[in-house]
Amino acid sequence: MKHSIKTRFTAAFVCLMAVVLVATWCVNSWFLEDFYTWDKVRTLERAYLGMEQYVKRAGDEDQGIVDYYRDNYDSDNESNFQRMLRVLVEQYNMTLVLLDTFSDEWLMSNTGDREVMQARIQAYIFGRNLPESTVLSSHDNYIVQRTYNKLSDSYYLESWGYFSDNRTVFLMSIPLASIQESVDLSNRFLAGVGVAALLLGSIFIYLASKRMTAPILELSNISEKMSNLDFDAKYTGTAEDEIGILGNSMNKLSDTLKDTIGQLQEANKELQKDIEEKIKVDEMRKDFIANVSHELKTPIALIQGYAEGLTEGMAEDPESRDYYCEVIMDEANKMNKMVRQLLTLTALEFGNDTPVMEVFDLTALVKGVLNSANILIQQKNANVRLQADGPIWVKADEFKIEEVVTNYLNNALNHLDGERNIVLTVEGKDQEALVTVFNNGHNIPEEDLPNLWVKFFKVDKAHTREYGGSGIGLSIVKAIMDSHHKSCGVRNVDGGVEFWFTLDASSKPEEGKQESSESSE
Repeated sequence: MKHSIKTRFTAAFVCLMAVVLVATWCVNSWFLEDFYTWDKVRTLERAYLGMEQYVKRAGDEDQGIVDYYRDNYDSDNESNFQRMLRVLVEQYNMTLVLLDTFSDEWLMSNTGDREVMQARIQAYIFGRNLPESTVLSSHDNYIVQRTYNKLSDSYYLESWGYFSDNRTVFLMSIPLASIQESVDLSNRFLAGVGVAALLLGSIFIYLASKRMTAPILELSNISEKMSNLDFDAKYTGTAEDEIGILGNSMNKLSDTLKDTIGQLQEANKELQKDIEEKIKVDEMRKDFIANVSHELKTPIALIQGYAEGLTEGMAEDPESRDYYCEVIMDEANKMNKMVRQLLTLTALEFGNDTPVMEVFDLTALVKGVLNSANILIQQKNANVRLQADGPIWVKADEFKIEEVVTNYLNNALNHLDGERNIVLTVEGKDQEALVTVFNNGHNIPEEDLPNLWVKFFKVDKAHTREYGGSGIGLSIVKAIMDSHHKSCGVRNVDGGVEFWFTLDASSKPEEGKQESSESSE
């Protein structure tokens, strides 16, 4: 299996062990020598501080440290000063040289080459014949440095300077072993042991994970058979751990599902047809109610507006009252016609209706929609402009296209922002006419653009609820344009959103046919 647990578990173990081994090797190679040197430097600094205490004690007795040591030396009962010098020599292999500049007396902590050490400290004091050295730590009274001895071809850590009594000069020296050789040896040993441990551990982990995953694979095969409604396969393991409990539970589940699914299959066959029919009828009912409530909103608002105008006496002269009444009756007729067309649209979505194709002036249709929506435009404080070069004749269902323009305009009015501009453009392009409706407002998220045409979809539910939208208007537009076999869409532009649709262009109808068509309406 390509992505099996045992393979991933073994690979993770091998990678982890390899990372640990490589990290350990790198730490040894890069940092062990520096750490060794740092530790020796700290040892020299601690030795200075320890000696400083005895220097001060000797100063309190008006003695130099060399005289103090000799006066307090006892071969039978070791003093603290003696014990400190012995520890420095035995534990750290340190050579300590003290020179009392007042009495010119010397003191060495071991029996090393006294003349060489005395010559070295004199070289440091007088600054002559200085060996190659690198300062590692600098203090007020002394420094710690790394020194190369040409005679022995080896390195030492040395601390030299003077104590606070200003009479005692000192030199402490610790041989710096070849740590690099120790590092190489340590890395070779670590590599050998690590590779062996890695191989043995990988084999052990692989065998252990294989043993642990075997019952899981068996359960996986059983579940796959159960998903294909094969309930005869059973778990045969005898373990009493968590996997065994899971296997026994799956066996019980298999028996229960076998009986239950058999019963449900019989009942499902009988109910399936009734359920599908009921769902279809219910969806048609909900779509119809939602579409009607959405599309009647604008005509009702117009009728209410003009009726309130009559009630409040805004049309005092007979001519104005007649105009108001004509608008109300016209909108009522549109409502009646809209209801019939919504029924037709519902049938159209199920392929039971086709648009009534006729030739008409698309520019005049858009102007008529703007005139009918004048009150709504004023209420929204919108600045609406129509850009059209002149009459543009198209062949389509005039009422359905009016619905498309009305829905686009209402959508633009409900989503205005900023300068509150709406621009409707009607133009002819090759064999098609293009209508665009632009409005100032926030851009629509790109991922939501394809969903605008889905029934009941709302980008901003709170805003849509605020103006009473149902999320159906654009789905009606889509259904109408699909029935015309033409395109519609939306795009985000600079400063707002632009909706568009296209229609087949047509030549202007003959005058007689046009008048006959108008009289028949």
